[in-house]
Amino acid sequence: MEELEKVILAAWENRELLKDASVVNAINEIVKLVNDGELRVANKNSEDKWITNEWVKKAIILYFPLRHMEVQEVGIFEFHDKMQLKNNYKALGVRVVPPAVARYGSYIAPGVILMPSYVNIGAYVDSGTMVDTWATVGSCAQIGKDVHLSGGVGIGGVLEPAQASPVIIEDGAFIGSRCIVVEGAHISKRAVLGAGVTITGSSKIIDVTGPEPVQYIGFVPENSVVIPGTITKSFPAGDYGVPCALIIGKRKESTDLKTSLNEALRENNVTV
Repeated sequence: MEELEKVILAAWENRELLKDASVVNAINEIVKLVNDGELRVANKNSEDKWITNEWVKKAIILYFPLRHMEVQEVGIFEFHDKMQLKNNYKALGVRVVPPAVARYGSYIAPGVILMPSYVNIGAYVDSGTMVDTWATVGSCAQIGKDVHLSGGVGIGGVLEPAQASPVIIEDGAFIGSRCIVVEGAHISKRAVLGAGVTITGSSKIIDVTGPEPVQYIGFVPENSVVIPGTITKSFPAGDYGVPCALIIGKRKESTDLKTSLNEALRENNVTV
């Protein structure tokens, strides 16, 4: 990996190196490793902190100019793009409902269900996750195990700039219908986002369950139950409500995921 990283960093500084067959082979190898789940754009380190592998993102960016536009036909569908689509889903153990599309260079783990949806290059979707109808998983997004991305969810892609952290959705999270999670936002394990919640990298997420509000920026703690909210902000023309997200409860650790989720939604009257 160290040798591959050196090649990518050199090509990043000098694009003339993209004419070198050994550099092209290195880029292709890295994208294949990402496609197969053997290398990730981001992962946890020994201290359980998420780190972004900037050089891997750079390799994916460098992969684009190496590709050429071509027509692809899949049954009655025709595509015209630079990127190949993933295939061989039966062998991968992935259920794919037409017309779901995942680009080559994304990893889809065994046990994932793709309803008619889209997964972009560099993304990692772990086992047991449901990507529901018209949900999108943007480039380099990291989706954990047993996550549910409900209908119409938009998980943003963060391919450029290369140093930017991708969107991270950790194990067991439930992302409600039409939620938007973008700009490297981080949703921790087992969190529940009610329908229509928008979380960006600069969003205020305010825990209102205690006597005093506790504020997070672009980060939702474990087991949080979150709904859309507003916070007052002063402008030259007056005071107006601007969007935020409110933590109104917690999923219980004492029960299994399904029971805990149902209880969280019922007790807090959250729509998903």
